Amino acid sequence: MHAQGASEITKVAEAKVEDKPESQNFFAGDYSSLLGPVARPGPILNKEGEILGWHRGIPFYTVGQRKGLGISFKEPLYVTAIDQEKNVILVGAKDEVYGEELVASESNWIAMEGLWRPMEVKAKVRYQHKEAQALIAPLDNGQVHVKFEEPQMAITPGQAVVFYDGDTVIGGGTIEGTKR
Repeated sequence: MHAQGASEITKVAEAKVEDKPESQNFFAGDYSSLLGPVARPGPILNKEGEILGWHRGIPFYTVGQRKGLGISFKEPLYVTAIDQEKNVILVGAKDEVYGEELVASESNWIAMEGLWRPMEVKAKVRYQHKEAQALIAPLDNGQVHVKFEEPQMAITPGQAVVFYDGDTVIGGGTIEGTKR
């Protein structure tokens, strides 16, 4: 490589990201503007239906979230559910965030052709969540019923559930709903 080519590479490597000829960013600006009209404020309610505060838009919250609620209360509050149709965030005590069962859809079986009968597995409901013992069973409509041995924190509709047999991923699906 000649000296001029090496100096051009050095200039590009030392330049700030915004000054580089090609940027890997897909969007230049405030990412919250991508949420558009779906990020509309609404009430934060407890299980009795009392308004405890106001949220800035459903996309900014997730089940199990404790921080950033902007509510002062006698005990810590957690997001227990999100009702998108009503634009409502429901909050409660930590024990209200735990669930023992879920229904998953859009199943993807990797290490087997499908689920034909109940099966004991380890299941994971979040990326950094510890695997937990569970019984999975097929439902008539292609969905999967998951029953955990012990309640799990923040089972969240729309998130993935992954099933393991030992170290082998056997499949997973999208969490549709939970039973607390």
